[in-house]
Amino acid sequence: MGSVESYRSPGTPPHFFASSRRRSKGLALPSMSVRLAGLGARRQRYYAIRIMTIRPILRYPDPQLALPAEPVTTFDGALRDLATDLLETMHAAPGIGITAPHIGILLRVVVLELDPVEGARTYVNPEIIWASSETILHREGSVSMPGVNDEVSRHARVRIGYHDLDGNPQTEESEGLRAVCHQHEIDQLDGVFWIRRLSRLKRERLIKRFDKMSRNA
Repeated sequence: MGSVESYRSPGTPPHFFASSRRRSKGLALPSMSVRLAGLGARRQRYYAIRIMTIRPILRYPDPQLALPAEPVTTFDGALRDLATDLLETMHAAPGIGITAPHIGILLRVVVLELDPVEGARTYVNPEIIWASSETILHREGSVSMPGVNDEVSRHARVRIGYHDLDGNPQTEESEGLRAVCHQHEIDQLDGVFWIRRLSRLKRERLIKRFDKMSRNA
């Protein structure tokens, strides 16, 4: 229990070889061998590894997005591989934050990369241990609902407790965008998709807009 393989949702494939952004109606993608043809053996191995680490992202309203994730109890190579895959998948989406549940793995793992210079951070079993009374409005969206966003009210500052990939307990205090991201992604770990933070009217309008975009894609 609490390991990566224990919490793979039923029907979730382990990997796929092309980002969903590259799949077009009526257009078949060339095979992996064709796409890598002409590259040297060394570069072929590099690109194959890079592509294989991109996972399929669940798309709203997939019911798995409403399921709470379980705490990680096993800190091993599989967890590190999961964190790497989450980062690659987030870059391909593209996005600045992603959780394991976004790819159908019900574990409490979050990856954020708000600044490419600062780099990505992985948070295992994050929880909010303090939040300011002051709130801010920030525009939010999701890799599971691309193309739409809206303003959500969040605490302006939070302190979280979490574990790093080695299982060491850590704390972090944040404000502004990072504080918003912590709250957004921890909500997702709890099975709370971000649009549930909107009023009913705003939520219904946003869903209609997303449905229309999906039909026309």
